[in-house]
Amino acid sequence: MDQDQQLRNLRDFLLVYNRMTEICFQRCTRNFNYRNLTMDEEHCVDSCAGKLIRTNHRLMATYVQLMPRMMQRRMEEIEKKAAENAMQAEAAGSLAPEIPPAITPTPGPIESARTATDDVQVSPTDT
Repeated sequence: MDQDQQLRNLRDFLLVYNRMTEICFQRCTRNFNYRNLTMDEEHCVDSCAGKLIRTNHRLMATYVQLMPRMMQRRMEEIEKKAAENAMQAEAAGSLAPEIPPAITPTPGPIESARTATDDVQVSPTDT
């Protein structure tokens, strides 16, 4: 696993852990007079954390099972779209007017005047 993937996994884990801690703290902690948890609070935290961990594991297992099917569907949709685009491009290409072969440009008036005077030879007696 590359370092970016490891960082994403750590971030995801910390987000889940922090959310679980907040939920269980809000549900279970009632008395702030003591430094330690009471037996009821400790039991509540154990139950809460266990329930959230089991739920997370079930969700991940379901995700792992469904992910290949989702990817397969997505690939089929992409291939279908590519085939449709290819057919549309082919149909557009056959309906498009044919482009005539490249035409060489004719010289403009300035260029034609220049070439016409270049061909005329001036003798010293003419001037």
